[in-house]
Amino acid sequence: ILIMDEPSAPLSVAEVEHMFEIIKRLKQRGVTVIYISHRLEEVFRISDRVSVMRDGRYIATRVTAETNRKELIRLMVGRDLTESYPRRATAPSEVALEVRHLSGNGVRDISFSVRKGEILGLSGLVGAGRTELAQVIYGAAAAEGGEIRVHGKPVKIKSPADAIRQGIGLLPEDRKEHGLFLEMGVKWNISFPIVRRISRRGLVDTRTEGEIAEKYRERLNIRTPTLEQRVKNLSGGNQQKVVLAKSLAAESDILIFDEPTKGIDVGAKQEFYRLMCELADNGIAIIMISSDMQELLGMSDRIVVLCEGELAGQVGREQFSQDYILDLASGTH
Repeated sequence: ILIMDEPSAPLSVAEVEHMFEIIKRLKQRGVTVIYISHRLEEVFRISDRVSVMRDGRYIATRVTAETNRKELIRLMVGRDLTESYPRRATAPSEVALEVRHLSGNGVRDISFSVRKGEILGLSGLVGAGRTELAQVIYGAAAAEGGEIRVHGKPVKIKSPADAIRQGIGLLPEDRKEHGLFLEMGVKWNISFPIVRRISRRGLVDTRTEGEIAEKYRERLNIRTPTLEQRVKNLSGGNQQKVVLAKSLAAESDILIFDEPTKGIDVGAKQEFYRLMCELADNGIAIIMISSDMQELLGMSDRIVVLCEGELAGQVGREQFSQDYILDLASGTH
């Protein structure tokens, strides 16, 4: 019996295909495989039966060939979902962040901008340099050349603290490793970036801390029994909301989302998409790094494509095409 828990999460498309072939051979040899995944396309492709859990409880089992995506989503979230991607209410305005000929951390000569109220998708194959570029902008890796401008002014960002002071927030790809203090409570995590701001004579104003944490619990609908709950005990979607709350508490108006829906279920994804659109409608500039092509096409106003650490192209919504973007990402266009 082989239990595989989100095995495709760190893999490229080609590696996932290879893994599926191995699983098929194992099945032919009589190996029982329990395949845990949030990716429904994988479930339909690899499974014979599918069981659904929600909020720690068993919901139902279906023969894969006798069910469909709509039914599974309803079982997973407890309701019908009518739209995968919310509609936007406002149009982007002036430039919030601009990078000019930025190099470092494996990326070279990258130039692009993102406007207030815009969701800018960042696409590329595994190893293209998307996360590395985000790290340079956020000060987690050193820039070796080029310029970063925030609201039209050149800035020096040498550390994440510098980025936060400039209003830049990052939701990292691995939230458990780089975005959260898992053993600490929800309130502690949310207030961490602003602890100096809410302290008096070296002591944290616990009343203010609690009010801020409660504000974002309500605003983002963070499901937790109490604000003291350790974040390691929250679901993936609620953990991601805590990471977002940290940046919002720090009053960031430029947000970088690196694989924002990785490891969260389809219902939580829809809720997170809604939150991102609300933030953009309120003037937040968003850079969204994603390996999910449908997510990129559904959420982005524009898409910047990287290939082997370099800018391969910028695509407006009127040019959105999965084939075109993949051609740019693979260097074949």
